[in-house]
Amino acid sequence: MDEAPESGVDQGLVRYLKWLVTTLTVTMIVGLVVLIALVVMRFNDSAPAAFPDEIALPDGAQVHALTRGPDFLAVVTDDGRILIFSPDGRTLRQEVAVSD
Repeated sequence: MDEAPESGVDQGLVRYLKWLVTTLTVTMIVGLVVLIALVVMRFNDSAPAAFPDEIALPDGAQVHALTRGPDFLAVVTDDGRILIFSPDGRTLRQEVAVSD
């Protein structure tokens, strides 16, 4: 009567399940650390300036609106023109007159 009662559970199966749970835990922790690192790196990327510091406007032109496209800057002036510039704002590519 000094023997331990038989539980009927295979000790090899218990060891295998412990190994699976530990592996899953480590995988989840590593995945979470990788996701946090990717988010931090993404937000720390220095984005280029949205607009140049200066735009070479024609004499007398006043800016009413300004927008940026993929490879151009568009300036709407108070005198009813749309000026299309290169992305650096120095080269005038096109001028469009807006009529009422």
